[in-house]
Amino acid sequence: MEIITPLLDFVLHVDKYLEVFVAQYGLWVYALLFVVIFVETGVVVMPFLPGDSLLFVVGAMCGVGLMSYPLAVGLLFAAAVLGNQSNYTVGRAIGPKVFQWDNSRWFNKAAFDQAHAFYERYGGITIVAARFMPFLRTFAPFVAGVAHMTRAKFTFFDVIGGALWVGGIVTIGYFFGNIPWVKLHLDKIIWAMIFVPGLLVGVGAWRARRAAGAL
Repeated sequence: MEIITPLLDFVLHVDKYLEVFVAQYGLWVYALLFVVIFVETGVVVMPFLPGDSLLFVVGAMCGVGLMSYPLAVGLLFAAAVLGNQSNYTVGRAIGPKVFQWDNSRWFNKAAFDQAHAFYERYGGITIVAARFMPFLRTFAPFVAGVAHMTRAKFTFFDVIGGALWVGGIVTIGYFFGNIPWVKLHLDKIIWAMIFVPGLLVGVGAWRARRAAGAL
């Protein structure tokens, strides 16, 4: 529990932490961002990193000249695609054995089951849609690997989803992140980024289970 409070503070105030890092370490911020996005999308036990809010804040910082927009988008797109590829590879290697895993501090079985149900209902488009959904974003490529989606098909959806996610949210942050009202209510916007997609995932997974039970 001792890690939750500082982690939540980082997620809700990622703009302040990132500004301090840029001021102190300059270009090293790009390496940090690459690692964060790669880990969130590529390590199935790390679904709690602030991907959406981080991309939005990066866009806002690009908008005021603190960071390079093309460099940030290019690096973060690469991190997102490579992270998903890594996650997919692990899922493919482990295979169906994952269904026997118990819930633990390192494996969120409920999130995995939701992602699997969502994938079973919506197929490959899950890889694209999941980019905008916390938790599902981390488990979707893993589930695709477990389900043995072909590498070519997965890569197709992976690249499209990565481009829309990184390019879309960074660009929105670039144009809207420095509006006074947005800066004042950024913490509430971040909460919305977490809970609204999470609600959609829950409804989609519930409908998928309901449909499967009706067969």
